[in-house]
Amino acid sequence: MTASAAARTESMPLPEKTISPLMTFMFAAACGLVAANLYYGQPLAGPISQSLGFSPAATGLIVTLTQIGYGLGLLLIVPLGDLLENRKLVLTLVALAAIALVGAALAWSPSLFLLASLCIGLASVAVQVLVPFAAHMAPDASRGAVVGNVMSGLLCGIMLARPAASFLSELLSWHAVYIISAAIMIGLAVILRVVLPTRVPHTRLHYGQLLSSMGHLALHTPVLQRRALYQACMFGAFSLFWTTTPLLLASPAFGLTQNGIALFALAGAAGAVASPIAGRVADRGWTKLATAFAMALAIVAFFIGHVSGSGSLLALITLTLSGIMLDFGVQTNLVLGQRAIYALSAEHRSRLNGLYMATFFGGGAIGSALGGWAYAAGGWNLTSWFGIAFPVIALLAFLTEREK
Repeated sequence: MTASAAARTESMPLPEKTISPLMTFMFAAACGLVAANLYYGQPLAGPISQSLGFSPAATGLIVTLTQIGYGLGLLLIVPLGDLLENRKLVLTLVALAAIALVGAALAWSPSLFLLASLCIGLASVAVQVLVPFAAHMAPDASRGAVVGNVMSGLLCGIMLARPAASFLSELLSWHAVYIISAAIMIGLAVILRVVLPTRVPHTRLHYGQLLSSMGHLALHTPVLQRRALYQACMFGAFSLFWTTTPLLLASPAFGLTQNGIALFALAGAAGAVASPIAGRVADRGWTKLATAFAMALAIVAFFIGHVSGSGSLLALITLTLSGIMLDFGVQTNLVLGQRAIYALSAEHRSRLNGLYMATFFGGGAIGSALGGWAYAAGGWNLTSWFGIAFPVIALLAFLTEREK
């Protein structure tokens, strides 16, 4: 029964060639709500540290452990999308996210909170199972548009998580942020259980073989290698910008409050409009032209930002414009890369996605670390030069790409 049932389930027409606008919206909303869990800790690090008695040196682990969990999940859990029934995998991860969020809210010591943070990161890779899931359901001709729409939801979740967490913690408490998110995860799991179709992958590999095959895919998939390199550079610039601009805006030059900085971060959510546009562009075969445009836009964005450190109203406006342009370029390149790697092999789609995400996630970590060092060593002037360098490297690598 199992083998034949699996084959029949996989061959059902529903997940293969049709996805409604409502279902696309559900995927986008689910991705945004789950991805937001990764970023609640950033604006809440101070209150959590004071409440639970973190040492100053350990406070940074509140964010770091969540990111480490997410990185591990990309490599160890996301590939399961090529092995296990996808709906069950998504529901399990969303349920684990709810449990971890409750654990964070009820933690009474730093070690327990950090353990919960690690689990939140691991469970949040549900978004990277959902995105290939949506791609499987989309027809070839509109796969880029579907992926773009889903990714716009994910980006909105990322960009809105920090101001939402700041607002709720001020209104209620930091515990309430995690409790409310846990309740949202429970509701989301109930909805997804009803609306998601089943999808059983074809692969006959066991888990060990699945993981070992990722090394082969990484070494022998040129499209993956290039798109991951491009996005690692672009996401490095993105992370550098959003790590250091709050420091610049809080400095005496601008003197913005936390609420002002939160409003600045909200402006970055405007970049979410890039994802569906990029998907449609990729569907029309304009990937190379759009890739060059995205990289050039990121370079121009940082050049504009470079001259925006004076603290004037005009400087604040140009810095905001710089953030929107950068987000637009980064999201465009992200979706173009996803569209390219999802076209390679349906059988390997989750593993390819995990490798792609993990690689550029590493680029983001480098960007954040380099940004913090550069800002401490040379202020915004030095930081923005490093920001320019990331997309320049991506563009130079792109120019070596041969025509097919």
